[in-house]
Amino acid sequence: MANTIDMQEMRYLNLFEKIMNVRTHFCFKYNEAIVFCVPKSLVSRAVGENGRNIKQMSEILGRRIKVVAAPNGIEDAGAFIKSVTSPVTFRNLEVRDNEVIVSGGSNKAALIGRNKRRLLEMQKIVKDFFKKEFRII
Repeated sequence: MANTIDMQEMRYLNLFEKIMNVRTHFCFKYNEAIVFCVPKSLVSRAVGENGRNIKQMSEILGRRIKVVAAPNGIEDAGAFIKSVTSPVTFRNLEVRDNEVIVSGGSNKAALIGRNKRRLLEMQKIVKDFFKKEFRII
């Protein structure tokens, strides 16, 4: 999955483990939020009662925090990308030979972002997790 972890991400992962009591190896930034990937069975435990753990970590870091279920393969790509980009939605997701194609519809600009920032972030995420290219049409 994710290739390298820099020192800042290592700090985020250690803090996540201390607060949430869930061990994970995957975190990345998307749309000015820090996103942590945990196994599907541990998502509710990581979030905590009434989102208590998320709120505590968000206050410490001063950033938005998201916890999403880690994908188990390319068949989970649609649900994974949908949970990362939420609340922005897309119309359709298609997986071809070497690329993942998203039909943006009316939210295409929100998926791309200013100066293609969100597009570039999502391309890196899809490359790390699924070893495929990412496009928005």
